Amino acid sequence: MSTPYPFTAIVGQDDLRLGLLLNAVSPAVGGVLVRGEKGTAKSTAVRALAALMPEVAVVAGCRFSCDPGSPDPACPDGPHEAGGGVSRPARTVELPVGASEDRLVGALDIERALAEGVKAFEPGLLADAHRGILYVDEVNLLHDHLVDLLLDAAAMGASYVEREGVSVRHAARFLLVGTMNPEEGELRPQLLDRFGLTVEVAASRETDQRVEVVRRRLAYDDDPAAFAAKWAGEEAALRTRIVTARALLPEVRLGDGALRQIAATCAAFEVDGMRADIVMARTATALAAWAGRTDVLAEDVRQAALLALPHRRRRNPFDAPGLDEDRLDDTLEQNSGSDDDDPDPDPDGPGGGGQPPQGDGDGSPETPDGDEPGEAEPEAGEGQHAPAASGGEQAAAGAGEPFRTKTLSVPGLGEGAAGRRSRARTEHGRTTGARRPRGALTKLHLAATVQAAAPHQRARGRSGPGLVVRRDDLRQATREGREGNLVLFVVDASGSMAARQRMSAVKGAVLSLLLDAYQRRDKVGMVTFRGKDAELVLPPTSSVDAAAVRLESLPTGGRTPLSAGLLKAHDVLRVERLRDPSRRPLLVVVTDGRATGGPEPVALAARAARLHEVEGVASVVVDCESGPVRLGLAGELARELGGTAVTLDELRADSIAGLVKDVRETNRRAA
Repeated sequence: MSTPYPFTAIVGQDDLRLGLLLNAVSPAVGGVLVRGEKGTAKSTAVRALAALMPEVAVVAGCRFSCDPGSPDPACPDGPHEAGGGVSRPARTVELPVGASEDRLVGALDIERALAEGVKAFEPGLLADAHRGILYVDEVNLLHDHLVDLLLDAAAMGASYVEREGVSVRHAARFLLVGTMNPEEGELRPQLLDRFGLTVEVAASRETDQRVEVVRRRLAYDDDPAAFAAKWAGEEAALRTRIVTARALLPEVRLGDGALRQIAATCAAFEVDGMRADIVMARTATALAAWAGRTDVLAEDVRQAALLALPHRRRRNPFDAPGLDEDRLDDTLEQNSGSDDDDPDPDPDGPGGGGQPPQGDGDGSPETPDGDEPGEAEPEAGEGQHAPAASGGEQAAAGAGEPFRTKTLSVPGLGEGAAGRRSRARTEHGRTTGARRPRGALTKLHLAATVQAAAPHQRARGRSGPGLVVRRDDLRQATREGREGNLVLFVVDASGSMAARQRMSAVKGAVLSLLLDAYQRRDKVGMVTFRGKDAELVLPPTSSVDAAAVRLESLPTGGRTPLSAGLLKAHDVLRVERLRDPSRRPLLVVVTDGRATGGPEPVALAARAARLHEVEGVASVVVDCESGPVRLGLAGELARELGGTAVTLDELRADSIAGLVKDVRETNRRAA
């Protein structure tokens, strides 16, 4: 076993270390989510924490780590007699992003269960993590069905494995620690709320601190054992402090004044539900115990808010996490009680019922200015060869208010990553048929299995009521669910789109589609075209935040090289098809349909569009043309792509105009 990097040798990252240590003192805090750029010691700190955790007493030979003082009466390895047991170090169990469901929750031998009536169960990672740490690196990339299982286990403190009426249950209470890089996509709100605390980490910009990081890392890599021995004294002292704080924790008093500050803070920052209040209370109590005190002070409440609230304030993936610290201080001051000075405060006294401040620091975005009718440029009437409205670059317009969009999906049946957009063959969903299993059986189709075994009962010497089942009889259920797609936006940023009012509406539409892609677990990419060429401003990624940032700063102006945009999109999709062949693309072209610049721009655009049509890429054109005279050029482009054209108004979910879910034309889908 390799020597872990010492926790006390980590340079800086005070919030990260504090968040982990508070969970070591009080596991009831609920875990910690570590957000930050790559190379900031996130994984190193989590793995180092295990060495500081106190040992746990377990029933000897129990695969589910039952406490000998109060063994689980439903333990699959039980029943156990109370008393006795052995001590072992607390475990840190890592959940790989690509783990299977059976690896996470355990596997049940269906063949033995049906033929012999025996519950042969192989425990999974949730069983291994019971009474320890479950660590998920890149937790934001975890598949949805694994996220659902984690949510269930975290909520109930137990894991259930069921296969056609045969079930196994075991305890699964663990400290959940996740790390993620926000650039690779955000976390589902349900799982985000399950993390008690969150911390943001970034590499230090101070030269001396960076030098010390490199010096210590090189020393560790040269001789891990010697480096760990050098820090053994600090590690032992920290381990002792954790044990002392744990012993002190039951004696810490959380007075009414502190509780009012907690409640007022959560109300002032408009967090959803009551979990934030409970987590803040537990965190403030742990902070007091960590400081060696038996009373919770205002400074503990403030620090608890900074750790427990930022990730609970987000209303959509484009909201920046964090708290307005001035507003936090004002709230705490207005609701300060007398707990710090008076051991018996009057709950009805002044400061006990302060109202949350209404201040102006609510983080609401300002309305973009300059959207005046007089700035809108007139529609050109010369057709597709109309000159650009402006030869120079114009300042970026702000995005309009996002709205709920109609569902755009890829036709047919895919086999891509789990998501919520298009139909696909998946491990979860409604049962549509049966087949012979390829590898281990995961979802039994009981009727098909019985039908396959029934004709052979006499030949197999069946003499009793039980059915004689063999491996060749087993049938895997085939299921249909939803997949996530690659939504590639091709956005026209030319002069014909440059009127601020129009571009603001266009950006609002794209922002709305990005929100929809986030909710449906898609990857997104963005190509823009203007002037003489097209640019891949965002390679395909799971981070819709990055797409929103690129969109907000998108400048406009120049001619309309529509063909260049379509060709760039074709190259992007070709590369992504090699990287991720199972993820089907959806091409969303946002344009008014004009094509200018270069020889025969219209013919070039048509040929580029037919490349996508020949390869069967599902496409939709968002028609941004406005004004009393409409040329219908976006509709012609959609026909060349073999897709559908929709206006900005038709894109809205509450629009009267209908929009087919499959973006391919009806006659092509029927063919």
